[in-house]
Formats: sequence, structure tokens, C-alpha cells
Amino acid sequence: MNLKLNTCRLALLFIGLLSNIGLEGQTSDRLIAMQKQIDSLVLNGIDSSAFPGAQVLVVFKGEKLFHKTYGYHTYENKTKVQKEDLYDMASVTKVSTGLPILMKLWGEGRFDLDAPLSQYLPEFKKSNKGNLSYREMLSHQAGLKPYIVYWQNTLKKNGKFKSRTFKKEMSKKYPIEITNSLFLHKKYKQKMYKEIFNSDLELKKEYKYSGLLFQLLPRIVENITQEAFQAYLYKEIFEPINVKTLVYNPLIDFPRKRIVPTEMDTFWRKGLVQGTVHDEAAAMLGGISCNAGLFGTTEDLAKLFQMYVQKGFYNGNRILKETAVDEFTKRHFVADGNRRALGFDKPPLKYVFGDSYIAESASQESFGHSGFTGTFVWADPKAEIVFVFMSNRVYPDRSYRNLYNMNIRPMLHQAVYDALVD
Repeated sequence: MNLKLNTCRLALLFIGLLSNIGLEGQTSDRLIAMQKQIDSLVLNGIDSSAFPGAQVLVVFKGEKLFHKTYGYHTYENKTKVQKEDLYDMASVTKVSTGLPILMKLWGEGRFDLDAPLSQYLPEFKKSNKGNLSYREMLSHQAGLKPYIVYWQNTLKKNGKFKSRTFKKEMSKKYPIEITNSLFLHKKYKQKMYKEIFNSDLELKKEYKYSGLLFQLLPRIVENITQEAFQAYLYKEIFEPINVKTLVYNPLIDFPRKRIVPTEMDTFWRKGLVQGTVHDEAAAMLGGISCNAGLFGTTEDLAKLFQMYVQKGFYNGNRILKETAVDEFTKRHFVADGNRRALGFDKPPLKYVFGDSYIAESASQESFGHSGFTGTFVWADPKAEIVFVFMSNRVYPDRSYRNLYNMNIRPMLHQAVYDALVD
């Protein structure tokens, strides 16, 4: 898929789409209507403080049909949103890092979805989670606790940090940078794993969204591959699809001005979060987790999801086996009322507008994920559509919820289907 598109190419593509869609007399009008609808929804969102800026990207039949930026990085209106900007993808990380690695390993016969957690994480053998299957956990069907607020456990009753947790200066013992004046002890990760080890399970196995497995996935991947997690991810997934911006800890490789800020954190980090992961647990894991932590451009994320639409094939390279994509993007516990696939979200089993962040017209074969910071990606192999929406809706803080209240994402998504699918 070629994601570079100028005005001339866009015009030619519109003409080419006329016969593809079979609405020669109406298609150009529908595409213009789509653009106007997207513009209206996003600009109304900005005016309503749903987000200070955003991007929308639509890929149709392997071609970039629409990519537009709106607004600014913050409500101060100083830095315009650019297509080259990197976003904190939050939970979109789940389906963009550890998950494609598991898909690859499953396709190679090196990972068993029905194996217990302890098979690839032996230290959890005596945990109440030791026998949970990966199929259950990836489907959010295992009864895992949704989340653990680790940073709160570092506080004493007087609100100060416990000894041997944080220091104001970096050192060999305190190398994990949370802010430029807050550094975490190098062994605190083990305490976090212990908290997962000791956490309670729900008595009944039913759908409950959880990020705990995804926090453990880097270690699990390293146990299976015997390679460093990031190195394996880039070598086996990102490099073959030629993405350059999907990274952890982006300030290592990119200037701060290219990274869209997330939140003015007033309760823990006491300042603007920009270029370091918004998710507190991922931050305490050194910025590297499969629950959150990935940054990147809208365009590079679209490439990854176009690879999924093409059943693991991209630019002449077979990255994932077709059977792996099929296995991970289908539901496994639908009889229990669980709409989820393995890692991926799926359309609701019964669509009610206002209860879902995707279009009503999205096919049952479609899949994707959203992120807490205001990110959203959805792929529909049946309609051959990849839709990406990026924003920093948590700026200036997470109390800003008009992205949800105004149903902006499902209406944007539906506008695409109205233009491209009968």
C-alpha cells in the first residue's frame, strides 16, 4: 500500500473508485459529502473541547483515500497538528506490539493459545493465574483484575513516596525516568509483577476488560523467542512493513515538538506529559509494555492494520500466516456474550448507538481497538477499509470526555461507510 497521496493522485483515485463502487454518477458526490461530514464532526469536536486537534485517515482497497489534520496540539493554539506528529497510542498498543508477535509465533507453532500462563511464564506457576489459558486472557474472559494503580502503592499515609522507590536524580539504582525530577528504582518492576501474581480473580469467568496480561507480554515474548522484546518486534513486525515511527520512548529518536502532548498531570508527575507514556503502569515499566507505551504516526499505524486486512501480507512480504490473522480476529467466547476476539475488539453483538465507538455498518469480520488518550483504529477486511482517528482528548486532563459524550468516533466512522459501502 502506497500511503503517499497528492492532490492529482487523489483526483485520479476518485475517478478509479467510480467503477469499483459501482455508483459512477454518485460516487464523487458521496466522497465530497464524506469529507464535509468528517470536517464538520472534527471541527465541532474541537469547538466543544473534545480535543484540541486531531487526524483522520481512511484507507480503501489498499489506497490512502483521505488523510487530514485539524487543530493544534493544545488549546493554546501554538503548534498546528501535522501529519508527521507522533501520538501516544495508549491501548492501541495492545493490538500493535505483543499481539502481532503472538500471532507470528502461533503461526510458527511456537505459541499455544490453550497453554496455561505458567508454560511461558514459569514464575507464575504457583499463582492463582498459573492455569489460565492465553485464549481466555487475550479474550478478556479469564477473570483478571482490570488494572492495578501501582504508583499509589508507593505512597505513605502522609502522601510522600516510600523509601527506596523514587529519587529526584538518576543513578544506577534509579535509572527509570518518570519525569526529569522523578526516577524509579530499577527493581520496582519485580514488585509490580508480584502485585499481578497476588491479585484476585473474579469468581465467574466472564468478559471483563483487563490490561494485566499485556503488562506481562514483553517478558513472555522474551521467554519464547530468547530475544529482546523490542528488537524482535522491530525485526519481525515493523521493519518488514517499513514503518519508522512506531516506537517506545520516542524522545530517544524524535524531537519533543513532533510528539503530541497528552495530559497536564497534577496528581503524580506534576507537569505536562509529552513524549513519555501517559499510562502510569507503562511509565513505571520503563515505558515498555504491551498494555500501553507505543507512539507513532497515524500513517504508520494504518500500514500495520492494512497488513492485517491483507491477512498478514504486505509489500511483497509474508509477515503473518493467514490462519493466524483469522484465528486472532475471530470471537472465541461469543456463546458467553463476549464480543472480543483475541486482543482485538469486535463489533457489539447487538448494536446500540451511543454504546459503541464504531460505525453501525462495520461488518462482523471487522476488528480494531481504541485508546484512552483519544486514539482509535478499525480494520474491515470485508469492506477493505482501514480507519484511523488520532487525538489527545485527555488534554488538559482526563476529565474531558466530550469525545465520548458527543459520539464523535462512531459518526466519523459511519460517514466513511456511507460514502464507500452500499
